[in-house]
Amino acid sequence: MLPVTPIPARVAIDARKLHDFGIGTYIRNLLTGLARLDRQTEFVVLCRPPDCARIGALGANFRGVPERSGNYSITEQLLIPLALRRVRAQIFHEPHYVLPPLVPCRSVVTIHDCIHLMFPQYLPNRFAYFYARGSLAAASRRADRVLTVSETSRQDIIRLLGVPPDKVTVIYNAIEERFWDEPSEEDRRRVQERYQLHDPFLLYAGNVKPHKNLERLIDAFAVVCARGLDPLKLIVIGDDISAHAGLRRKVLRYQLHKRIRFLGFQPQDTLAVMYRLASAFVFPSLYEGFGLPPVEAMASGTPVVTSNVSSLAEVAGDAAMLVDPYDPEAIADGIIRVLTDDGLRRDLIARGLRRARSFSWEASVQRIHRIYADVAA
Repeated sequence: MLPVTPIPARVAIDARKLHDFGIGTYIRNLLTGLARLDRQTEFVVLCRPPDCARIGALGANFRGVPERSGNYSITEQLLIPLALRRVRAQIFHEPHYVLPPLVPCRSVVTIHDCIHLMFPQYLPNRFAYFYARGSLAAASRRADRVLTVSETSRQDIIRLLGVPPDKVTVIYNAIEERFWDEPSEEDRRRVQERYQLHDPFLLYAGNVKPHKNLERLIDAFAVVCARGLDPLKLIVIGDDISAHAGLRRKVLRYQLHKRIRFLGFQPQDTLAVMYRLASAFVFPSLYEGFGLPPVEAMASGTPVVTSNVSSLAEVAGDAAMLVDPYDPEAIADGIIRVLTDDGLRRDLIARGLRRARSFSWEASVQRIHRIYADVAA
């Protein structure tokens, strides 16, 4: 990394979601990148008590401060500002959309997407919608700068929250280095044997939430199977299917229980091997702020079938088979083309590797560091 000028301020970062999907990846790479980039600025990291030692290991200029308040709780509205006063923070970065009103210093907030406003029908109740809308609006209004992870999300923030365009900056996400590393033959065999992955398979990885569109993916897979692509399987990495009765019923209705497997959460090292073993990666989500899994698959040399809507088309560019996520036949057609057209498959793999290289945590963290410096000034 290029040397940087230290920020003339004490920077606090909320890392309570360090171990979450999505935002957790963002926080982990932000902290690791800042530690490599800047050994002089004082960074105070609000984190869960067990993570304090991990934060301190980043460098002498990093200090973990235990913070027990729950996410989306009333207590965080009070305890986060008190913690910031106690550590005398001068800049606060909230990597999520909940920015307490009593924050006593300048602030930067990252709003990854506006999914709660775009798809309110997927929230558990109307209170959740009003909470999300109020929190997003308040955070974008109070913060000195708003960061987001794609131009699509930026336009959503401007349109839905009325934020001035010059206040919102796009800084792309990137992938972790492990997805570039070729797994050893021993690791490949271990994963294959443990999960009995001896037939060709499609892979999906991500949360099992309604906007991820897994019901239509199952519809599409049924079409693929009906067209004779044996012995193809579909492997779903994410939540356990027992929590999603609708998906279970759909699998049974198509009599695909022997060809669709839900493996639940898997560690990143296992996922990295599965990307490389898969015949194709499928991700027909209806909405994403960025969409890391398709880029992880591209870096693994696996062809990608993903949606032609929201940020997915922006992030994938011409390096994926883009399909209409609302049409199971279109999803099935895209999958079949990628599996049966060798020339297309080779082209998508080559384009995917190039596209994945264009996203860099090093470059992204350097830009975030400059935002801190601008806010400090």
